[in-house]
Amino acid sequence: MTTSITIIMLVIYIGIMMIIGIYTSRKTKSVSDFVLGGRNVGSWLTAFAYGTSYFSAVVFIGYAGQFGWSYGVSAAWIGIGNAVIGSAMAWMILGKRTRIMSNHLNAKTMPEFFEKRFDSKPLKIASALIVFIFLIPYTASVYNGLSRLFNMAFDLNSDSSYKIIIIAMAVITAVYVILGGYAATAINDFIQGIIMLVGITAVVIFAVKNQGGWTESLAKLGEIEASNGKTGQFNSLFGPDPINLMGVIILTSLGTWGLPQMIHKFYAIKDESAIKKGTIISTIFALVVAGGSYLLGGFDRLFCTLDSNESSKVFIPVLANGKPEFDAMIPSLLQTALPDILIGLVVVLVLSASMSTLSSLVLTSSSTLTIDFIKPKMKKHDEKKEVIIMRVLIAVFLIISVIIAFNKNASISTLMSYSWGALAGAFLGPFMFGLFSKKISKPAVWTSFILGIGITVGHMILFGFGLFPELTKQAASFKLNLASPINIGAIAMILSIIVVPLVSLFTKAPDEKHLNKVFECYK
Repeated sequence: MTTSITIIMLVIYIGIMMIIGIYTSRKTKSVSDFVLGGRNVGSWLTAFAYGTSYFSAVVFIGYAGQFGWSYGVSAAWIGIGNAVIGSAMAWMILGKRTRIMSNHLNAKTMPEFFEKRFDSKPLKIASALIVFIFLIPYTASVYNGLSRLFNMAFDLNSDSSYKIIIIAMAVITAVYVILGGYAATAINDFIQGIIMLVGITAVVIFAVKNQGGWTESLAKLGEIEASNGKTGQFNSLFGPDPINLMGVIILTSLGTWGLPQMIHKFYAIKDESAIKKGTIISTIFALVVAGGSYLLGGFDRLFCTLDSNESSKVFIPVLANGKPEFDAMIPSLLQTALPDILIGLVVVLVLSASMSTLSSLVLTSSSTLTIDFIKPKMKKHDEKKEVIIMRVLIAVFLIISVIIAFNKNASISTLMSYSWGALAGAFLGPFMFGLFSKKISKPAVWTSFILGIGITVGHMILFGFGLFPELTKQAASFKLNLASPINIGAIAMILSIIVVPLVSLFTKAPDEKHLNKVFECYK
C-alpha cells in the first residue's frame, strides 16, 4: 500500500516539474534569462528559491539525524540559527547591496562579481575553479540523502538499487533545469516549498504523537543517558554539548553568506521592495522547515537504538569508524512513526527539497564555468551558444556528482561540511566587505581564498581519509572537536571575516578611479 501511494505521488510531482520546464523553456532566450530569470523574479519566488536551495535531504536526513542524536531537542537551535542568521540577517545585510551592485557591474555569477569589483581576472578564474570543485561534494551529499530515503520507502537495499535511484534523480533534475534554467527552478521551488512546509509540520506532529505527545516525549528523552553517563540532557535547553552545537549553528547559518548558489538569489530579485517582503517570507520558511527538521531529529533516540536486543526500537548498526549510521536514523524514525499516506508525502517532501537544491547547484556551477571560463575564450559573442554550453555542462556536473555519490560510505554531513567550509571560508569575507567598503584589497581577497581552501583541504588530508587515526583521536578529545569537518568549516568562515579587513590595513589600497565607478551605484 505504501509503495503504491508513494509511486502515484511521485509520478504526479515529477509530471508537474516537467511541464514547468517545458513552459519556461519558451521564455528562456538569453543568458540573463537562463541564469537570472531576466533579473525580474518577485519576492515570493525568490524567498522560496532561497529556502528550498538552503534545505535538502542533507538537512532532513543527514544533519537532523546526526545532530538530533548527538544533542537531543537542543538541535532545534540549529534551525533557529538558520532562520535568524542564515535567512533574516543574510537578506537584511546582503540582499539590497548585492542586488544593486551586481546589477550595476552586470555580474551574473560570484566569480564575475569578484573580477569586476576588484578589477582582477585571476580572481575570477580562481573563484570559478573553487565553485566548480567544491559544489560537487555537496551535490553528492544530496544524492546520498535521497537514495537512503528511497531505500526506506521502497525497501531497496542492494547497491544496484542505490545507484539506479541516484541516476534517476540526476536525469530528472537535468531535464527541467536544462529546459527552463532559473525561471523553471524558481517556479518549481515555490511548489516544492509549499510541499516542504506542509510535510515537515505533519511529520513532526505525527512523530511526537507516536510517543505519547510533547510532554511524554520529552520525559522519555530525559531518561536516556548521554555519553557522560548523565540523564536529563537530551531534553534540556542546550543539550549535552553546547560548544560543538555552536559549531554546527555557525557552519549551517553563517555559511549562506558566502555560498554562490545562495547569494545568486539576490542577483535575480526584481527590486528593493521585493527584498523587504522576501526577508520575512524566507525567515518564516527557514524557521518551519529547518526548525522542524532538527526538532524531529531530536526525538530519533526514541525510535532508534544501537542495542540489537531492544526490540521496541529500530536497530541502527555501528560503522567501521565506531560511529552509528547517522544517515539511517531519520528514515528509520519515519518508517516507525508515520502512516502510509505520510510516508508518500515525506518522500515527495525530501525529493522536493533535494531537487530544488540540486537545480540551484548545477545552475550555479554550469553558469560559472561558461561565463567565467569559456565565454572569454570565444571569438565572438553568441548568447545562444553560451546557453547551449551551460546546458551541456549541467549534464557533465551531474555525472561527476553521481560518480562521487556512488560511494555509500561517505557521510552526508561530512560531504556538506567540507563543501560549505571551503566555499564560505574562501568567499564570505571578500564578498561581504566588498559590498560595503572601498578599502578591501586584492591581497586580502587572495588571503581569504588561500586560507579557506587550505584549511579545508588540509583537514581532509589529516582527518578525512582515516590516514592518521591517533591524530584524529587526539584532535577529537578537545572540548571543541578539531577532528570535526563541521567545526573546521565554521573556523574557516570566522577567519575569512577577520583576515579580510586585517590584511587590507597593511596592503596596497585599490585604484581610486575604479572604486568610484563601482560604488557610484549606491548614490
